[in-house]
Amino acid sequence: MSVHEESPWPVLDRLVDRVLDARRMVAAAQAAEAAVLAEAVDVISDRATQLRQEATATGRSGLSSSDLPLREVSLELGAAMRVSDRTVQARISDAFLLTTQFARTFTALSDGEIDAAHATAIVRAGVLLSDTDDRARYETLALDVAATESPARMTAAAQAIAATICPEAFAERARAAAQERAVRLYDLDEGLARLIVDGPAPLLHAAHDRLTTMGRSVLGGAGARRAEAESDADTPPDGAASTTALRTEPSLGAEPTTHRPDPRTLDQVRADLLCELLLTGVPTSFDDNAALGAITGRVQVTVPALTLAGDPTGGPALLAGYGPIDPDLARRIAGLAPGWDRVFTDPYTGEPLAVDRYRPSAQLQRYLAARDEHCRTPGCRRRVHQGDVDHTAAAADGGATDHRNLACLCRRHHVVKHCTAWRVRQLGHGVLEWTGPTGRRYIDRPPATVRFVPATDVAPF
Repeated sequence: MSVHEESPWPVLDRLVDRVLDARRMVAAAQAAEAAVLAEAVDVISDRATQLRQEATATGRSGLSSSDLPLREVSLELGAAMRVSDRTVQARISDAFLLTTQFARTFTALSDGEIDAAHATAIVRAGVLLSDTDDRARYETLALDVAATESPARMTAAAQAIAATICPEAFAERARAAAQERAVRLYDLDEGLARLIVDGPAPLLHAAHDRLTTMGRSVLGGAGARRAEAESDADTPPDGAASTTALRTEPSLGAEPTTHRPDPRTLDQVRADLLCELLLTGVPTSFDDNAALGAITGRVQVTVPALTLAGDPTGGPALLAGYGPIDPDLARRIAGLAPGWDRVFTDPYTGEPLAVDRYRPSAQLQRYLAARDEHCRTPGCRRRVHQGDVDHTAAAADGGATDHRNLACLCRRHHVVKHCTAWRVRQLGHGVLEWTGPTGRRYIDRPPATVRFVPATDVAPF
């Protein structure tokens, strides 16, 4: 990020400076709190020793319960902090790991270079690495990502980096996590209830994508845009991308629709569709049931060739916009896919170089889907197939329809690019430079290069 000597928008420029200063102070305070919470481990350990001595002296074995000191101390801290003792226990665990195993990340937090969300993501993704050298290598790469990415993007990249460095540990954790899949029902007020499903990420992302596509079909073009403006919930923090159905760059004006008006939001239509599909198997209350039933869920999964062949050292399988997934599930998905895109990447940067198929169709769009995975506005994770392919330099001004002049943008940020003081240019290799109204510059790199872990046993030519 850099600032022009004379900002074209000095009031906003000063406001950004003040926000950044405030965030650095907040980060330093968060680091100080983490250091204090980490000290609670010693307090708990001392209390456990005291209880064991009391149990030995009195013969009361109940005093030696292994987690009683943890509960005792956490409850005191939670009452003082006005949070639950379980929340405090999680914070103590994160703080202890941060200060003892990820010292460089703790320093970066103390210096205000990252915030607590970045630090938490680094710790939780890196905790599976037991080897000190592996953890140090991971921390270096993860901090490099945290310097330019939002916490949501950074979390997915950190998980992919950790899974690349130690694929066996990740695969074991993924298999254990799959055993926790469940469906839970909670009663709400005013006649509502909440159904929560925990399951494999690719399957649930595909289910959400199917509901979204069906909902847009029900609402029609203008209705879908209205519903989407009213409800942004179809863009989960870790939304998945798709290899198909990218739209080419559209007119930003309204388009006519022949669909009858529907007063519902996209969220409401999705909820109605989900209930009907679960209870009857088909969307019975909608006009064109057959057309809706033919809609399928779409996700973009990248599987290294060696991993596809069963080699655990080949690298993690990745769900676009989410991060690493169970390699066994990825292989099953690949076996059911009607076709694969073959992606050639640079072995030293991770940048996608080309995409092909034996029967290619919309090859450039598939390349952009593989490269971008989500909207390329800094911090945005909206799925590529829900957005537009934008000419960075406008086609009307001579901009080429070429991957070096194209990027995937969601409709919201496409409009911002065209209709505000924001400007974008391509720096090569898929890297975008966004320049804000204050003149500050923000770099957005393709996801594959952000999470890339260079090989340690092969030297570049």
